[in-house]
Amino acid sequence: MYLDMTYLVLVLPAVLLSLWASWNVKHTFEKYEKQMNSRGLTGADAARRLLDANGLRTVPVEHISGELNDHYDPEAGVVRLSDAVWGSCSAAAVGVACHEVGHAIQNAEGYLPVKIRQAIIPATNLGAKLSVPLLMAGLLLSGYSEKFLYLAYAGVLLYSLCAVFQLVTLPTEFNASNRALASIESMGLLEGGELEGAKKVLRAAALTYVAALATTLMQLLRFVILVNRRKR
Repeated sequence: MYLDMTYLVLVLPAVLLSLWASWNVKHTFEKYEKQMNSRGLTGADAARRLLDANGLRTVPVEHISGELNDHYDPEAGVVRLSDAVWGSCSAAAVGVACHEVGHAIQNAEGYLPVKIRQAIIPATNLGAKLSVPLLMAGLLLSGYSEKFLYLAYAGVLLYSLCAVFQLVTLPTEFNASNRALASIESMGLLEGGELEGAKKVLRAAALTYVAALATTLMQLLRFVILVNRRKR
């Protein structure tokens, strides 16, 4: 979409917040990547111990190339850890690894927000592909007839699905971090300042999801304003 005052006032601040959040999580990880844990556990070790402790012995932990692209794949039922997490004994690596195990535990327990998120993925993907083209077509053609604004409203509705998806993602991510930190502490995987380092890394990561939601909501509000302005 073209740039205008609604973008500068509503969306740009949220985009800047997202950029800062992305920088912050990388900076925080790099800081606590240098803090080795006293037990000498790698990210892979911590993930395996936490999975086994929760009865998920059949869930494998795999290494993947990349930077901070760690994730739990619910379809394959696999926890995948990146280069900086898999073999690292840092507090940051243990925190990230256990966070991903938190998602595996959610999946095993049938955590409701995860079920909702999985259910709306097809609709969200459709919304991501069609929302902006429909919105632009509706706005451009509305000069011929206001009836074309229905296309724009359809685009807004589809885009709102992206906001719903990100909204449901927030409790999923926060819950996975809470599970991870509680388990790390109860199992003694990290101690003292090590645990605090893991907390700071996971908090920084959580902020990226908050910033992403804020950006989507501001963009959604902008789209609504643009369509209503054209209607007048």
